[in-house]
Order: sequence, then structure tokens, then C-alpha cells
Amino acid sequence: MSIFDRWRKSYETKFSLAIFITVALLIEAIIGIQYLYAQKSIRKEMKHRAQTELKVKSLEIQGVLNAIEVAAKNQAWNVERLLAYPDSMYKVTERLVTQDELIIGVGVLFVPNYYPSKGYWYEPYVRDEGTGYIEKRQLGGKNHDYTKTDFFNIPLQGDSAFWSEPYLDKDGARTMVITYCYPIHDKNGKVVAILGTDVSLDWLGELMNASPAYPSSTNMILSRTGQVMACPVESLVMKSTIMEVTANMKDTTVRSLNKRMLSGYTGSATVTNNEGEKQYVFYAPIKGSTGWSMAVTCPGKEIYQGLSKMRHNLQLMSLLGFLLLLYIITRTVKNFNHVQEVNKEKERIDSELHIANGIQMGMLPTSFVFTPARSDVDIYGSLVPAKAVGGDLYDFYVRDEKLFFCIGDVSGKGVPAALVMAVIRSSFRTSSMMESTPDRILSQINDSVSDINDENMFATLLVGTLDLPTGRLHYSNAGHCPPLLIGSGVGYLPLDANIPVGLLKGWRYNAQYVMIEPQTTLFLYTDGLTEAEKEDYEQFGKDRMFETAETLLEKGQHSPKQTIERMTEAVNGFVGDNEKSDDLTMLAIQYTKEALEIQMERHLTLENNLDSIPQLNEFVDGISEELGFDMSTTMKLNLAIEEAVVNIINYAYPEGTKGFVNIDASSNDVRLKFVITDEGTPFDPTTRKEVDTTLPVEERPIGGLGILLVRKLMDSINYERIDGKNVLTLRKNLIKD
Repeated sequence: MSIFDRWRKSYETKFSLAIFITVALLIEAIIGIQYLYAQKSIRKEMKHRAQTELKVKSLEIQGVLNAIEVAAKNQAWNVERLLAYPDSMYKVTERLVTQDELIIGVGVLFVPNYYPSKGYWYEPYVRDEGTGYIEKRQLGGKNHDYTKTDFFNIPLQGDSAFWSEPYLDKDGARTMVITYCYPIHDKNGKVVAILGTDVSLDWLGELMNASPAYPSSTNMILSRTGQVMACPVESLVMKSTIMEVTANMKDTTVRSLNKRMLSGYTGSATVTNNEGEKQYVFYAPIKGSTGWSMAVTCPGKEIYQGLSKMRHNLQLMSLLGFLLLLYIITRTVKNFNHVQEVNKEKERIDSELHIANGIQMGMLPTSFVFTPARSDVDIYGSLVPAKAVGGDLYDFYVRDEKLFFCIGDVSGKGVPAALVMAVIRSSFRTSSMMESTPDRILSQINDSVSDINDENMFATLLVGTLDLPTGRLHYSNAGHCPPLLIGSGVGYLPLDANIPVGLLKGWRYNAQYVMIEPQTTLFLYTDGLTEAEKEDYEQFGKDRMFETAETLLEKGQHSPKQTIERMTEAVNGFVGDNEKSDDLTMLAIQYTKEALEIQMERHLTLENNLDSIPQLNEFVDGISEELGFDMSTTMKLNLAIEEAVVNIINYAYPEGTKGFVNIDASSNDVRLKFVITDEGTPFDPTTRKEVDTTLPVEERPIGGLGILLVRKLMDSINYERIDGKNVLTLRKNLIKD
């Protein structure tokens, strides 16, 4: 071999070696840069997951606790109203126990000697055994001296609601509970008792251990004193504090971390356990009055396990250049697996959103046929969310010859809006069961949403009640779109301007009313209808909606179902294939009552004293004789009307006040109607629930038998406050179904 050949080969070798080393260095540099970026990305993803976990769990917990607080506050009104009747406390607390499956016990803790006949301690307590049996006991006594407990003294002295620390309730609930304590005031505003709502902690552990951010990550809830309320290690739950759990850790960072968590701060920290492994801790307070904190701990070993393994393999392959191809193939396979994992995660999220959509849609009315069937109203609704879950809602039901309904639009989209929607719908049902006026219902909903509105979300909402016998529509608006009235013509329902719910707690909304003529359709909608856009951003608008309604009226096709179907076709035809940007929600109500010819009319005015009752009996007897009623029917009719009038005499006018009670009777071919009017203080007997007559006499709450009697003897009962007067309407069908 010549010197040239040897030099050439030596040069090629050196050149190849130089290229190999250069490539190896480039690969190593690329690997190093990729590692740094990947590590940064993983940390960012870890932070996002943990914060999302904190936010979602916090919202879920807030939703549960808020529902319990709302239920307790609503029942507190009943407790205060019935303070004069100590034995009625069992009935009130029983309603609260049966209202929510998480509430396992409720007690009313009275200040010492409030009822001298009941002794020094008086704590009527109701417990749900979980088997359908409701246990009722008087717990107060020397062996159960609640006057020495924090959950009695703190709300008593502070005159404010209070969530207790977790504790083992040996006498009442007989399990680990937290108690929501709400002060009860007498008519002078003095705190005389505490309404204690016991909530089991079982649901908290199940909620916290579900769907962790990482397989080995842990979720933990701490009470205001550091008690471990929920975590995967069962031996620590309700048996240790966070200070005791971390007492033996060498890393002193946990000391300041514990203080920050218990002080209600939000943040993150990195700590090292005694085995030298890094743990990433993210923490935040749970909003509300509980004082709880929640922490998510992510193990660094698991988080960076895949990244460390990849770096080791790549470094090994860079040193062994001949395996470069294998490295590329391996990387390709790993990337493919990563894509598969991403797709699986996407499918999992899509599946969960689909389930959430089913839950949300299940909260809306699924049937538009009333049971029993009604001939005086027809209704139909539609909700199409723009995303998997949305923030629109509507609801309706009939109580005491009134159609209660609402329609609303929550700001924002997705899961947060859906959670607010669920709170509004639940609050509407709860409030409307106790109130008949839309403005009060709307004000209570506003207070409920404002209590949990840390994200500054709000909702436009319209609440109404349609009096089915008369067609009188009461309604109250919170910034919602003006509905259409489709009847003798097409026009907008007059609406007063008002702020949406959730913006300002304590805001009081005003009520409006109109008379709805038979065969008139009330069409309600959200702005997803008028603001639906084509590809060029042109909106459907109010004019097109109005024109569509006019066309329906001209064709006589303005029944609720026809109205919504034609309006849906119109907006879909306008938008075409353009993706919807907002939920589309519509609700149509048609008043269908037929006017019948009056066959008989009578009037009687009585003074508000019991001496005038014989005149009332003669009045009713004369009507019964004219209508040909038998003796049994006449007696029942007398009993019902007399009971209603006696109630007014006893409750509408203060003692010693002179007043009058007007009774107007009329009948047609179908029914007999009595309208009883007085100018006394507002008094709605229909809001009182019927007494359970199956209970022993000593266990029944005082009152309620009168309204029970009237409901049993008459076919319908209806109350309204009109122009400063109480108007109670009783009806009896002349033709049986």
C-alpha cells in the first residue's frame, strides 16, 4: 500500500470519525434541548392538571355544600315561623332530612330554658336511618350538653352561619359528620336557637379519590384546624392532622407549607420525602365558609419516569452510533404510542362530556304532557347546546293551579356554565315550592348564585307564574330577552330592565303582570336564537324572529310545538352549515282555557268576626239548593268555605281590627267557583304543606289541618295577592271525570 493510500484511508477514517463525533454531539445536543423542553412541558402539564383537579373538585364540593346551605336556610324560615310550637320542630327538620340524601340528621338546639316546659336543654333531632325509617328524639340533656360545643356557641355569639369541624357524633348521627349551623331568630331578631344540619363525610372521600390527576397522585382535604378529612390512606382520615402526618419529615419546607394551606393561601411547593424523592404539592382553599383547604400531591418519580428513561436510552444510542437507526425506529414507535395515548385521553374526555351532557339534559323537563291532563295550558320546549354541555336552562311545573316556569342563559360555556345552570335550576325548584311570587323567587335564586360566584359568572333569567283559571301572568326579569306574545297579534311582553342574577347579592327584583287571553302563545328564548350567525357573521336577529311569528299566526300554526319547530327550521335554514357559537333554547306556553257562559252569580260581604258565620252558612245553603246539591255535598261545601273564611278572620286581620271579607260565587256548566277577598295582611294558605294525618296526634305539627280540609273537599285551591288584597279562589267541579 502506497503512502498516498495510507494517508487517504487515514484521512477518511479521521473524517468519518469527525463526522461521527459531530453527529453524536449534535444528537446529544438535540437530546439535551429536547429533554429541557420536554421537562418544561411536563411541568406545565403537571401544573395544569393539578390546578384543574383543584378547581373541578372545589366546584363539586361547593355545589354539594351550597345545596345543603340553601336547603337549611329555606327551612330556617319555617323554624322561625313555628317557634311558638316546640313540637312542630320535628316536622320541619324531617322535611330537611328527606330533602337531600347527604343530610343524615337535623336538630334544632334551643338556648337554655327557652321552653320552660321542655326543660333546660331542648334539642329536637331527626335522623334518617337510610332504610326509609325516620328516627325522632329529644337529644338535649346532661349527657348531651350541646351548650358547651363550638357548633352551638360560635353561631350563637356571632349570629352567623357556621360549618363545624368534623367530629364523631355519638348521640345524634352516630357517625363522622360535619354540621352546618344556622342561627334562628325570634320575632325581635334575637338568636334563640341553632339549626344544625349533619352531613356525612363518606361522599367526600369518594369524590376526592375519583379520577386523580396521575395514577400515584393523591388528593387531600384539610379542615380549618388541619384535620385530614379525606385522603387515599384510610388510617389517616379523621384520625390525624397534617402536622402529625408530616412531623417526621426531614424537609422543613413542609412546616411553612402546612401554615400556608391552613391560612387559606393558593400556591405550590416542592418537598423531598425521607427517601429523597421529590413531591410536587399544589394547594388552594375551598371557597365558602367552611375554612377547608385542598391539596394535590404529584410524585416527581412518576411524572418524570418516562422522560428519564427516554433520556437514558437516547444517550446510550448516541454513544452507540451504529444503533442510530434503531433509535429512530424506537422514537417513531414511542411517538406513535404517545399519539395513541393522546387519542385515548381525548376519547375519555369526549365520553365524560357525553355523560355530562346526558346528566344536564336529564335535569330538564322530558315530558310536555301534564299528569293529570290539563285543557287550559299547552307547553313545549327545546334546548340544543353549542358544545357538549352548555349554560342554558328552562323548567316548569304546575302547583296550586299555577304554572311556574323559568328560562335562563348563563354567561360562558362548558362545564363551569353547566354547574351554575344546575345551581339555578335547583334553586328555582326549591324557592318556588315555598314562594308564589316570581320577584321573590328570582331574588332567592340571585342570593344562591351570588354565594358561590367566585368566578364572577352571571345568568340572565326570567321567572313567571301563569294563573291558569284567570290567565293572569306574573313575571320578573333579570336581564333576559323579551318574550313574544302571539295571539290577537304579535308583540313583545313588556319587561323592566334589571341586572342578571349572580352579580349582586341582596338585589331585589320587581314583579310585573299582564292578562293573557285564551289561545295566546308566550314564546320565550335565549339570545342563541337572535344572535345565530351565518358564515359572513350576519345574525338571524329579532326582525326575522318576529316575521316568523307573524307567519305562524297568519297560518293559525302557533301552538307551542309548531312555534318551536318552525322557529328551529327558520334559524337552521338561515345559519346553514355554519358552526353554532351559542346554545339555542326556546320555551313556548299557550293559554288554552275556554270561556264558558256564567249560569249563576251571588255576592256576600261579612264583617271579620265569627258571629257572621251563620250568614255564610245561609249563603252557601242557598247556592247548593239552587244547583241541586244533595245534603252530603252541601255539608262538605259548607265545611270548606267556612274553614277558608275562618282562617281569613283569624289571620288576615290583627286582633281588634275591623275589616270585611267578600265572597263572590259563580257557576257555569262545568264548575262552581268561590272567590274570597279581603284587604288584610298578606296570607297565602297554599304554601303550607298538608299535615300527615297518619302520625299520632302528639307528633303532628300545630296547624295545617284547615288547609288539608279545604284541599280534600274542593277540587282546586288558588291564592293571589292582587292590588293589596288577598284573593283565595276555591273551585268544585260539577261534572266528574
